[in-house]
Amino acid sequence: MSHYIYQEADWPEFNWDSEAISLPLAAAHHRQGRLFGRMESLGFPQRDAAVLGTLTSDVLKSSEIEGELLDPRQVRSSIARRLGMEIAGMLPADRRVDGVVEMALEAAQNYDKPLTRERLFRWHTLLFPPEAGGAAGITAGAWRGDAKGPMQVVSGAIGRERVHYQAPAADSLPAEMDAFLKWANRTGDEDPLLKAAVAHLWFVTLHPFDDGNGRIARAIADWALARAEASPSRFYSMSAQIRKERGRYYSILEQTQKGGLDITEWLSWFLGCLDRAIEDAENSLSAVFRKDRFWKTYASCELNGRQRLMINKLLDGFTGKLTSSKWSKIAGCSQDTAQRDLTDLIAKGILRKDSPGGRSTSYSPLWPQL
Repeated sequence: MSHYIYQEADWPEFNWDSEAISLPLAAAHHRQGRLFGRMESLGFPQRDAAVLGTLTSDVLKSSEIEGELLDPRQVRSSIARRLGMEIAGMLPADRRVDGVVEMALEAAQNYDKPLTRERLFRWHTLLFPPEAGGAAGITAGAWRGDAKGPMQVVSGAIGRERVHYQAPAADSLPAEMDAFLKWANRTGDEDPLLKAAVAHLWFVTLHPFDDGNGRIARAIADWALARAEASPSRFYSMSAQIRKERGRYYSILEQTQKGGLDITEWLSWFLGCLDRAIEDAENSLSAVFRKDRFWKTYASCELNGRQRLMINKLLDGFTGKLTSSKWSKIAGCSQDTAQRDLTDLIAKGILRKDSPGGRSTSYSPLWPQL
């Protein structure tokens, strides 16, 4: 019979090797601070677009981890409506999508509010509306019971199931959750990034609901990270990165839950995953950062509307080679006008002429410093 972490005599007194996690912790803090610093330099439209993209990815990927596929267009539309954003192609979202979105937004936007039993019950009800939860045999907005047997995480075909984890008995949940919530709301006792990692592990180990524990654990981690950043704006998605590393996520989780109270390996993985999530966000936003730096660098440079249009296309990642004929077609002008625009940008040091010349001449941007 397996031994689980919550059966340790000193549960839940987690411990870890501070020296072993010092480098990944410092790296995650550095990357986190750099990303927020770069985002602060952007205008509101760019930040809003980044938040919309991040939250959409977060909701989709957190559900995907549990094997549920949501309609990306409905998710994006639901988030935009709740944030008061006007976007093209708005679609109505079904109640299920709206509930998942509302939980994700409530967790991050109300980072300054305490985590309570009532708040978690509401999140669970949003994930499993009464008509949907009841049909699946899920009691929404209440701690699970053990009437159908112990809560287990299993895989494999019927008759050949493998038990990856068995949660604590249901009758222990009220006291266990009270202890968790008291610790979660306490501030100043631990590094906030470590607090997010421990909160995720602790909650999912208790597994207090009939279903949805993984998604709520990730929402709690997002709440803790938003508290650490003192910001409701999400510019990176832990859920999207966990989705990429789903195999390792489940493996390290099972290993930790079947081990002792030393959770060094879990913390190292979580911090590395966080670092990679932020790095992925930086890569995704590279065009936004490049465009922002360009227009700040050339703020005093006189450019016409056609030039601004084409420069933005280059900054967004123009496909293929830029020629005067392409310029003429996209900008809606004559070949002669296109050539004058290009010659002017060469003179201003924004473009350069590639080889070879003649009719096949192409042009490339000159902004390596960006």
